[in-house]
Amino acid sequence: MKIATMPASSTHIQEQEAQKLLHRIRCPRDVKNLNPAMLKQLATEVREFLIHALAQTGGHVAPNLGIVELTLAMHKVFSLPRDQILWDVGHQVYVHKMLTGRQNRFNSLRQFGGITGFSSREESIYDCFTTGHGGTSISTAFGKAAARDLSGGREHIMAVIGDGSLTEGMALEGLNHLGHTQTRMIVILNDNGMSIAPNVGGYSRYLDRVRDEPMFRSSKDYLRHLVQGIPSYGDRLYQLMSKFKDSFKYLMTPGVIFEELGIRYIGPVDGHNIEDLIEVFEEVKGQTRPILIHVKTTKGKGFTPAEDTSCQGAKWHGGGPFDPASGQFVKNREERPTYSKIFGNRLVELARKDFRVAAITAAMPDGTGLSGFSRAYPSRFFDVAMAEQHAVGYAAGLASRGLRPFAAIYSTFLQRAYDQIMHEVCLQNLPVCFCLDRSGLVGADGPTHHGVFDLAYLRCLPGLTVMAPRDQRDFEAMLDFMHGFETGPTAIRYPRGEAPEAIGEASSIELGRGQIIRKGTDIALLCLGFMVQRSLEACDLLRQEGFNVTIVDMRFLKPLDLGLLEQAAKDHRFLITLEDGTIRGGFGSAVLEGLQELRQNRPVLTLGLPDEFIPHGDLKNLHTVLGLTPIEISNRIQQFIRLETEAEGVRS
Repeated sequence: MKIATMPASSTHIQEQEAQKLLHRIRCPRDVKNLNPAMLKQLATEVREFLIHALAQTGGHVAPNLGIVELTLAMHKVFSLPRDQILWDVGHQVYVHKMLTGRQNRFNSLRQFGGITGFSSREESIYDCFTTGHGGTSISTAFGKAAARDLSGGREHIMAVIGDGSLTEGMALEGLNHLGHTQTRMIVILNDNGMSIAPNVGGYSRYLDRVRDEPMFRSSKDYLRHLVQGIPSYGDRLYQLMSKFKDSFKYLMTPGVIFEELGIRYIGPVDGHNIEDLIEVFEEVKGQTRPILIHVKTTKGKGFTPAEDTSCQGAKWHGGGPFDPASGQFVKNREERPTYSKIFGNRLVELARKDFRVAAITAAMPDGTGLSGFSRAYPSRFFDVAMAEQHAVGYAAGLASRGLRPFAAIYSTFLQRAYDQIMHEVCLQNLPVCFCLDRSGLVGADGPTHHGVFDLAYLRCLPGLTVMAPRDQRDFEAMLDFMHGFETGPTAIRYPRGEAPEAIGEASSIELGRGQIIRKGTDIALLCLGFMVQRSLEACDLLRQEGFNVTIVDMRFLKPLDLGLLEQAAKDHRFLITLEDGTIRGGFGSAVLEGLQELRQNRPVLTLGLPDEFIPHGDLKNLHTVLGLTPIEISNRIQQFIRLETEAEGVRS
């Protein structure tokens, strides 16, 4: 028999595989049939799968390793998809995806055409809401619960939110309203004490204190713990204090702040003890009021490198492929400095020369390149936690007293503070410097993280100067310009990744002045920022087809260089605009409005991102699909010229 000739090791491996539970899980119903011992085995298998799968694709390693038992317990007790879970941010849904029929697709995680790294309504009926930003889950889950009650439903609605997201204003607003209405809903606070960076602020310190308390699921248990050790009088004192519970609430309840809001607090609960989690979830199923279950977890549980709570551990929040044996990330080729690193280094230099320079981040010191600044000038570095609205208002206050605040916030996250940009900064005409990292397409994190709307949403704000650098040299010069520009607010947008070497000849940065990079006669290609390099590559292809192209780096979206625009319109038959943002209301729209103001009538082709949400995937695939590779840009321009030439012939 073939089996008899097999090596013993192969047989043993096959037997082990046959005994695994994970392969049998196809939907949440399969989890419900498992006993606690089997769930513990499944938790081990899930972690092994995650470590080896994410070693190949990259992704949010630590958040998902830390939430394994919690996810299994929820799937054991509740009935999905009838009961619904809203995952705050959504980067911790990998285990949930594995339990809901997507285990075999993990080789496509965060890749073009594959499964997303967040929850997505389009991907599965078990994902009841598409997410990507923090602090939103309580409000949206609350809305679902209210709609359930209006329609007479009985299903359970849960919001799973991390301690980092709880500092976000929307989360606190949701808790306040939820406690007022007493709507039946479950909030699960996944408290691991670590976001992308160490948590900061009063709420973080409060949770730290509660986290250090022994594991008690009720104020009654907590009260008994406080007095039971008193000789002779312990039991009598417990009985007496129980009669005056309200008077001793601050003493009795670890989560008193939630109780005061009208939300029953349960916890802290060990987030890695499946039996305890199941018991708590079964208990709260019968409750008729809002509940907050405080669950203590360890981020990166089961994988030593990811459990690291130092700044190195922050890298495991979300990263690229790695070696699961050594815990070392797979390094790419030697890279040029990233825009984030250049920004951080330049700001340190500016701060050395000017004591007024301050740096602000919303829980992203590493991602925005400000870690070095925080060490060099700790008194002028402000991490305000996941609170972009507060960050902008705080920057406005600093600027109003003569400081030069640089607010470094990802483009997609700055959207959350739009009213503050308008009201606190632009209306006051304060010299706040907005530094929008991760502008344009960002790749694997998809539509919630692409920074493609900033050109459109910033250019309509009165008094705001908006610019974009094409290379490292221009970036540093623009940062210097922003520092010295004290007559109003400024914004600079730049992409994720490395900055190109010097493109074109050097020239000083002047307010609202662009620069001709390459001179031609037939076509003027107007662009700014990241798209300057792409324009040059397309220009080389057009030259091979006999077209003579001028490349214009407009540098400033606002104010737009109308003089340079008028010159381009008068000297060329065709104008092309190219941008890495939405073409609705963005750079191309600004050029069209400028041409109308100048009364220049020229055929114009606007190239950029379509009026739709762009999916996740690597940039090469996304640019190909969107027609923004050099060859696609060249082909689209040539087609446009052919059609315009034919139309001119018909008109003549």
